[in-house]
Amino acid sequence: MVKHIVMWNVKGASPGEKNAGIKQLRAAFEGIRGKIPGMMHLEIGVDNSHVDYACDVVLYSEFESQQALDAYATHPEHLRVRNELEGLRVARHQVDY
Repeated sequence: MVKHIVMWNVKGASPGEKNAGIKQLRAAFEGIRGKIPGMMHLEIGVDNSHVDYACDVVLYSEFESQQALDAYATHPEHLRVRNELEGLRVARHQVDY
């Protein structure tokens, strides 16, 4: 099993704009649940600590294998979500293990 964790900071000039972006990101990723072969688990978390060094959103997902994670990177549903969210994030961090 491979765990794929991605964290983002979402742009927004106001808390309302940032919250709208977070809502859009969450809905986009939750919409691919069950559509990606080899993806065993997908979870979206939103930061509630509000410390200045925290990321806004985290995606936690589990894949059957490295091959399944590699296939996810180019899967049409994942590419659609990436395109839909283009320009929404101001920072992105990733860890796979």
